[in-house]
Amino acid sequence: MYIGGEWREAISGQRREVRNPATGETVGSVPVCGREDVAAAIDAAHAAFRPWADLTAQERSEPLRRAFEILVERKDEIARIMTLEQGKPLAEAKAEVLFAAEFLRWYSEEAKRVYGETIPASAPHKRILVIRQPVGVVGAITPWNFPVSMLTRKIAPALAAGCTVVLKPADYTPLSAVALFRVLEDAGFPPGVVNLVTGKGSVVGAEFLENPKLGKITFTGSTEVGKQLIEGSAKYVKRISMELGGHAPFIVFEDADLEQTVDACIASKFRNAGQTCICANRIYVQDTIMDRFAAMLAGKVKALKVGNGMEPGVDIGPLIDWEALEKVEQQVQDALSKGAKLEAGGRRYVREGLNGAFYEPTVLSHVDESMDICSVETFGPVAPLIAFRTEEEVIAKANATEYGLASYVFTRDLGRAFRVSERLEYGIVGVNDPLPSVAQAPFGGWKESGLGREGGRHGLEAFLEIKYISLGLNG
Repeated sequence: MYIGGEWREAISGQRREVRNPATGETVGSVPVCGREDVAAAIDAAHAAFRPWADLTAQERSEPLRRAFEILVERKDEIARIMTLEQGKPLAEAKAEVLFAAEFLRWYSEEAKRVYGETIPASAPHKRILVIRQPVGVVGAITPWNFPVSMLTRKIAPALAAGCTVVLKPADYTPLSAVALFRVLEDAGFPPGVVNLVTGKGSVVGAEFLENPKLGKITFTGSTEVGKQLIEGSAKYVKRISMELGGHAPFIVFEDADLEQTVDACIASKFRNAGQTCICANRIYVQDTIMDRFAAMLAGKVKALKVGNGMEPGVDIGPLIDWEALEKVEQQVQDALSKGAKLEAGGRRYVREGLNGAFYEPTVLSHVDESMDICSVETFGPVAPLIAFRTEEEVIAKANATEYGLASYVFTRDLGRAFRVSERLEYGIVGVNDPLPSVAQAPFGGWKESGLGREGGRHGLEAFLEIKYISLGLNG
């Protein structure tokens, strides 16, 4: 763990192994922290907060920029670590490292744009000022599916705002976090500004909630855990922001370019073996083109290569664990038992030398709302196709969920693109775009998909407090 500028073992001395989900082999080990370790990290961040916050924006910008440059230099090394512990294909891992670097670059510049304002006073002898100041020590909890980019998406704006950070990575993917923190160390952040603890989420979360020196929690993960954090934070009125689960509709109108839309559907649905919060979960296809779309999609999906992410040309890596595989199997069997038609895949993928939870990329047609896959987030490589007739119908179906993270619309009708985008109850809409995430735009959800935004200038707001100063001129 990295605490106060030093690499440390846990006070207990306990460690746990990290395994490759494709092979089951041990690829490393990390400390298992106790609450006293987390408290030490918070103490270090608290001690470093005021000196860091008092630096000029330019001074805070410089190590962020250096971190960007170092991360780009080490992209191959860190991508390899990511694939070994998370399973995604190496090409995807490299792309994620470069995406992660963009948050460091963006916020190295955005640090200089934390603006205040003046407000006309109601008396001639007064002036009204509004300034923004950092919230303090930030506790960050990140997921396993994007083990580097989710770290920088939280760390970079917090540091740019003048906060210090204690980060807890996912249990499955701590080695990527260790590699990133070596980048931050080499970039020259002062001791205590960035801190890393590894261990159980319940232990870290409890200390984050109860420690008065920690001012804010930022979390990415399941809606269930997010609700627990919201409930726990209420006792202390602790600031909290989070990106939670999703169940993205992917809407294909009859005027869409089918070849491009099928490729876009594959890019959205099967990236990271379907283990993304914003991937297509319900694929709505207008009934007039359903048969053609299903045949084209199934044909291309059958050509996807499944295997160890370290192998050349692999498109689909393993699911993160056997429980995830069983969930995918249950959803597929439930759909088939209720009338869905299997167009491609539909079973475990078994091959000598692979000991992980692999599932064939799968396409189901004749899916309807009675099936679990239409309401429960899949987090696996299964594309369910649902027919619709009218624009009004598909908007109603798309919005009929407690989730509201990402959505997709494919059409060549500009008016329809605006109408549907504006009526979808989602924080993100990709119009003819299956990969809408960028460092400079706000990322986050409506309804039970989260609170607050990450990315862009909006991503700074979560780490800033507003202060109103009423200035009398007669003093």
